[in-house]
Amino acid sequence: MTFQVKFFYILQLAYWFHAFPELYFQKTKKEDIPRQLVYIGLYLFHIAGAYLLNLNHLGLVLLVPHYFVEFLFHISRLFYFTDEKYQKGFSLWAVLFVLGRLLTLILSVLTVGFGLARAENQKLDFSTGNFNVLAVRIAVLASICITQAFMMWKFINFQLRRWREHSTFQAPTVKKKPTVAKGRSSRKGTENGVNGTLTSNGADSPRNRKEKSS
Repeated sequence: MTFQVKFFYILQLAYWFHAFPELYFQKTKKEDIPRQLVYIGLYLFHIAGAYLLNLNHLGLVLLVPHYFVEFLFHISRLFYFTDEKYQKGFSLWAVLFVLGRLLTLILSVLTVGFGLARAENQKLDFSTGNFNVLAVRIAVLASICITQAFMMWKFINFQLRRWREHSTFQAPTVKKKPTVAKGRSSRKGTENGVNGTLTSNGADSPRNRKEKSS
């Protein structure tokens, strides 16, 4: 492992470990803490797993597109804060998010399932850092597949909730038919009118007042 790759993994682990005290200093809401802990734990689990199992290059290749998609999501949020009608960035992020999950699964299966399975040395050796055994490969693939399925499940729920909110906001209000309003006004006119003349506020005409006084 080169110094640059090792330094990258150390920075990643340091960043995600420091996210735990940040939950306290940022005064995160209690209902949001479990979700944040799962989020941080998944990063630490996969980054530390790639570092300890000597899957450094695979982890590096998988982290680059993942971080790029996350970067695009945060940039889209910044544009959304300036203009609430901006939705193009989120649409592009949704497409790239799905493609990123597919790319992660394909690269993982090709590397761990086929590449490492054909390697000559498949003996567990802690001294040399060789973990290329069947049990480890199955555990690695299972963890990656479960994580990608979990992320897709959260993504689908997020998109469905966002679509429902958008459809509720855009729901047209029921308008009254103009014929009904016209009919009411005509009936009101017949009630308040005398000899084809309307009186204000439905008051009696001078002729009616004269007949009543007599």
